[in-house]
Amino acid sequence: MNTSIARLPVARRNVTLAATSAANPVITPGATPAAPTVKAATPELGRYIGAILPLSILALWLIATSNKWLPPVFLPSPWQTIQAFSELLKDGKLLEDFMASLRIVAMGFALGASLGLLLGTLSGVASIVERFFAPTFDALRQIPPMAWLPLVILWVGVGDVAKVVVITKVVFFPVFLNTLQGIRSVPKEYIEVARVLRLTRWQLARKLIIPSALPSILVGVRYAAGLSWSLLVAAEMLSGMKGLGFLMWRAQELLFTDQLLVVIFIIGLVGFVLDRSLFALQCRLLRWQQGYAG
Repeated sequence: MNTSIARLPVARRNVTLAATSAANPVITPGATPAAPTVKAATPELGRYIGAILPLSILALWLIATSNKWLPPVFLPSPWQTIQAFSELLKDGKLLEDFMASLRIVAMGFALGASLGLLLGTLSGVASIVERFFAPTFDALRQIPPMAWLPLVILWVGVGDVAKVVVITKVVFFPVFLNTLQGIRSVPKEYIEVARVLRLTRWQLARKLIIPSALPSILVGVRYAAGLSWSLLVAAEMLSGMKGLGFLMWRAQELLFTDQLLVVIFIIGLVGFVLDRSLFALQCRLLRWQQGYAG
């Protein structure tokens, strides 16, 4: 017996010997080892929990329209909404307006995200660039996007250019700030190690700065994409003669509530698909990152 264990009091000696035996089990020759304990598999109920709320809303909608709690002009039934969707598809107007909105969002998002990444990266790696742009950007960021729309319309007229400019402004600031914050969040110890290893600027950016800042950058891009899609609809309701926003405004003026619901569902569905797509891309690019999963 170990001398240190022999010197312990009797109670503590028994506990210590039991712990030692559990940590280093002795297997007698010819004896069958105990089978490992296997936990029973439990169904992953959390996978379908997100469907409870939308199904409940749909059920409440069906009950409300079946019992005529509200007039159809205020709340049409799901079947009326589906019929309106079918008519809009046959007319071809819905697809035309949808493609017009999608094109404007793509242009504004690409321009705003590119500028945000470029200036955010430059400001992150060079503090003098940040000090040059920071006062002006902080002031412009406080002005609501829709406040720019009348002035932009005055400059370039009612059309796609005005909406692209406003969307570019909306996308730029989340991407710029998250890129800047991501680069500035790189630990100083990593930079010192990179200098000891004599990494070039390109190697430093490719192997250290970009991977460390990528989580923050992707969050900014995902947030900006949602903002750009939602703002486009508001801009189209105020200016222009095409797009989902204009279609929504026309349905409101003519009291076509079923068409209004169709446009609302399409806007929500497209925004959901856009967000889920960017989330899947984020998970793929950051599959090396491990964090709290809840």
